[in-house]
Amino acid sequence: MKRLLFFFFIGLLGTALAQNNLTVERIWKYGEFSQKGVAGFTSLSDGEHFTKQVEEKGAQLLKKYSFKDFNGAGTTIVNLSSIMFDGTLLEVDDALMNKAGTMLLLQTNTAGIYRYSYSTVYYTYDIASKKATLLYKADVPQTLATFSPDGTKIGFVAANNLFVKDLKSNTVTQLTADGNQNSIINGTTDWVYEEEFAITQGFLWSPDSKYIAYLRFDESEVKEFDMAIYGSLYPEAYRFKYPKAGEDNSKVSMHIIPAMGGSKVDVKLGSYEYIPRFKWSPVANELIVQTMNRHQNELKYHLITNPEAPVDKVFYTETSKTYIDIDNNLIVLKDGKSLLRSSEKDGYNHLYQLNFDGTQRQITTGNWDVIELYGINEKKGLIYYKSAENGAINQTLYAISLDGKKKTAISATNGTHNAEFSEGFLYFIRSSSTANTVTTYTLCDQSGKELMVLEKNDALQQKLNGMNLAKKEFIEVPGLEGNLNAWIMKPANFDPAKKYPVYFTVYCGPGHNTVTNAFGGADYMYHQLLTQKGYIVMSVDPRGTMYRGEAFKKSTYLQLGKLETEDVIAVGKYMQQQPYVDANRIGIQGWSYGGFMTALAMTKGADVFKTGISVAPVTNWRNYDNIYTERFMRTPAENALGYDDNSPVNHVAKLKGKLLLVHGSADDNVHFQNSMEFISAMVAANKQFDLFVYPNKNHSIYGGNTRNHLFTMMLNYTLENL
Repeated sequence: MKRLLFFFFIGLLGTALAQNNLTVERIWKYGEFSQKGVAGFTSLSDGEHFTKQVEEKGAQLLKKYSFKDFNGAGTTIVNLSSIMFDGTLLEVDDALMNKAGTMLLLQTNTAGIYRYSYSTVYYTYDIASKKATLLYKADVPQTLATFSPDGTKIGFVAANNLFVKDLKSNTVTQLTADGNQNSIINGTTDWVYEEEFAITQGFLWSPDSKYIAYLRFDESEVKEFDMAIYGSLYPEAYRFKYPKAGEDNSKVSMHIIPAMGGSKVDVKLGSYEYIPRFKWSPVANELIVQTMNRHQNELKYHLITNPEAPVDKVFYTETSKTYIDIDNNLIVLKDGKSLLRSSEKDGYNHLYQLNFDGTQRQITTGNWDVIELYGINEKKGLIYYKSAENGAINQTLYAISLDGKKKTAISATNGTHNAEFSEGFLYFIRSSSTANTVTTYTLCDQSGKELMVLEKNDALQQKLNGMNLAKKEFIEVPGLEGNLNAWIMKPANFDPAKKYPVYFTVYCGPGHNTVTNAFGGADYMYHQLLTQKGYIVMSVDPRGTMYRGEAFKKSTYLQLGKLETEDVIAVGKYMQQQPYVDANRIGIQGWSYGGFMTALAMTKGADVFKTGISVAPVTNWRNYDNIYTERFMRTPAENALGYDDNSPVNHVAKLKGKLLLVHGSADDNVHFQNSMEFISAMVAANKQFDLFVYPNKNHSIYGGNTRNHLFTMMLNYTLENL
């Protein structure tokens, strides 16, 4: 009996150990540690109700709920799994309701194009009659379909042209006719605007639904980039326009056209290179347009009046000695005379009220950055925003009065918090997490009071609590010229008397911090796996990263890679001096800009870093797109040394350690050309390295078993070489 109990105990112990031991497959193949979210939430125009897609008994239902009774059963608007068209069941990918609540816009056959863009086939669905109608043509993919403000029409883009469908007459009017692949684009944007200005919606309805303002891209002079797509006997050549640093951009123009057809009118905006944002006033047919010069250090605000014969007035211009970031912090107030914006003009990113007469007033102040402006409840005069007021690692939600007084935190100050507000800003869904706790979704009223927990991810948190995981800790470490934010994860059984290898995971580039007090999902679990294998894992945000003010962020201007590499090497040397670190076993891994940093650390910092894994790296900024690169570097003709001195291809002779280079062959963002150039340089320098290419995979390198394969390879490479 004792023997049986002994083996029973051993069996339980083995099961517990197996549950605690992480594997790449558990993380990336089976998705065992995936979080649940609150998806499909769409606020209705009354601000008191919302729609949400839910699954019940195997059917996808679109239901209407009240914010005041979120727990209620809700009212089923339509069973999306049962919608028929011409006797065929539609497979609905998404559904959008008009403001009147009488009609749905359905997406089917949706396919991604680049980071944000997509193609789809739309149907309208009359809720009362339960009838689905094809929006345009089943064999011509569409995108960006949008109800007019009065709900009587839908604008959309197909084959690079702009169309409007009148829902009363069921007729389609083609507004533009010159759209052509890789030549002319109407109503949406080109590759580089989508990637670097994060804009694809290139048309907007006027508030009275009579006009459409739209962007026209003439990309005929932009040089083309070719990628081979493998799979057939003869690989297919995929060709698209990609303006590299110093090369020609699309010629972008602004136009206004009557919604039911007619001649377009040109909006004359003077001299500019880019039109990164535009927006109609909510109270009048007046258009606010932002334009920038090519150096992106001058931003103009235009007020366009009289849509039939547009009159342009530049009412404000901001300049910078370096560059100006474009964001979505552009909200026109209902007074029709002013807008809310953000600016770094006082050294930190803050909110301003800008009047159309050119005067402005600062709303937020302090040595911290506003991260995002959500909007304003104008009835109460309260602005809602997110900031790094509690340190660059935390993101906190606030409400503040329009006069800059009565600031109130509407989330905890510790951790990372995001919000999705209802129409009218009466309610919002708040997502909150910390480095070591999973995301919780909570319904809140406008004051931040919690009304209901929508998703706690409690089962996942309980699982993690029982796994004896390493704790992610935030520390400050010395860079070359000052302290830097970092996090560190030591093995759960850490013994300070032992010496451990250190695995740096980095990004280090503009616009993205890795040292954040937020749950890291699958990446966090992979780093936990490395700690279980006996590694210390850490990350650092060097000079050039976000939320420590303009001077810190823009210190890398004209020399991307220089200061960041100096800081990363300095931190590597600092870790070598720690008594619990094996100074000869420091490794580094990064993706995209992090891959660029890994390549520089393995060459410029060859005496510090023994092993590196560089995924999808930029290896020469001359190969990258012009909006991003020139923002920080100007053109190669203006700043040749800035480009060449910090390109990894020019430092390969310094390589000493083991380097694994990984790239997707169909990377439309950081082209495989970067790795090919790096390979050529290493071969010429007689440097040995390891290479893996994922056929037909883009910059994200995912799909099917790809991530599982990639991280298995990365883990094995780390175990064998670090």
